Amino acid sequence: MNKRAFRADILLLITAGIWGFGFVAQRSGMFYFGPFAYNGIRFIMGSLSLLPIILIQKKFFSDKTKPQKHQLLIFSLAGGSCMFIAVILQQFGLLFTTAGKAGFITGLYVILTPLIGIFLGRKTGKGTWFGSLFTLTGLFFVCNITSLDSVNPGDIIMVTSAVFWACHVLLIDKFVKTVNPITMSSGQFAVCGLLSLTGAFLAEPYIKDLVKWFNPALLNSGEFNWLPFPAILAGIADGTFIISIDAMIPILYGALASVGIAYTLQSVAQREAPPAHAAIILCFEGCFAALGGALILNEKLTVFTITGFILMLSGMIISQLEVLRKKIYV
Repeated sequence: MNKRAFRADILLLITAGIWGFGFVAQRSGMFYFGPFAYNGIRFIMGSLSLLPIILIQKKFFSDKTKPQKHQLLIFSLAGGSCMFIAVILQQFGLLFTTAGKAGFITGLYVILTPLIGIFLGRKTGKGTWFGSLFTLTGLFFVCNITSLDSVNPGDIIMVTSAVFWACHVLLIDKFVKTVNPITMSSGQFAVCGLLSLTGAFLAEPYIKDLVKWFNPALLNSGEFNWLPFPAILAGIADGTFIISIDAMIPILYGALASVGIAYTLQSVAQREAPPAHAAIILCFEGCFAALGGALILNEKLTVFTITGFILMLSGMIISQLEVLRKKIYV
């Protein structure tokens, strides 16, 4: 492995760690803000945090990728819109499931990416199908499915989110070769943030009714007791709503670490790392999520759940080994 590929793999491992613990921040953030508002604030902040880096690059470094402005706009709209759907589903799923389970279920995109790639004319091997079998078996354990009534709606939402994350990976893989990854990251974060804030204004006043329909006990627990975003803005304006330090920590982590740093590291690393390397390393995101959930949120890990985690992780790795060995880039 050359030095550039090794450096890219290190960046991807850091990315996996940041994203894994990001599930803890995302769940904690909704103690104070609704899902749309939390995503809107953190993605706008994440986009703005990259502007100094973009200006420094423009002034001191030559950029080999100079797409037309309309091309960058199209890429940002496509990537940001796909990201918005994936991340808002993920945020809703975290209302009903744990950070650890959410991390591993989101990791399904490692399996889904090559499967979706088949419809785009890309190659995949037997490893993908064997890996899928392991991963789906592990998903059965993680979700603790004993009957239809036992299915957690949060787990189903997370699976749907993973489909859109797989689509986002394919978009990034296509776009990042022709545009500056940091500029594109800032653009797609801005699109995702603006779409989220639009949802915060239009939909958030009615979200609690939806949550109550899924799980009435959830609101009675007092865990997720946020105000609708318009009410928060009104409270800030008249001084009756003050954002506490406890509320700012998950916002800042979600904005600067999960968004500003991790997504950019992913985009930069994917220019050097083979897709199989990237997929294998990023699937450890679930391990970091489970660790963070247990240490910070005191989430219980049963033998049944841990067995599922091991099977899912094994399946994700198996799905990429053949790709890595034969150098078939999905």
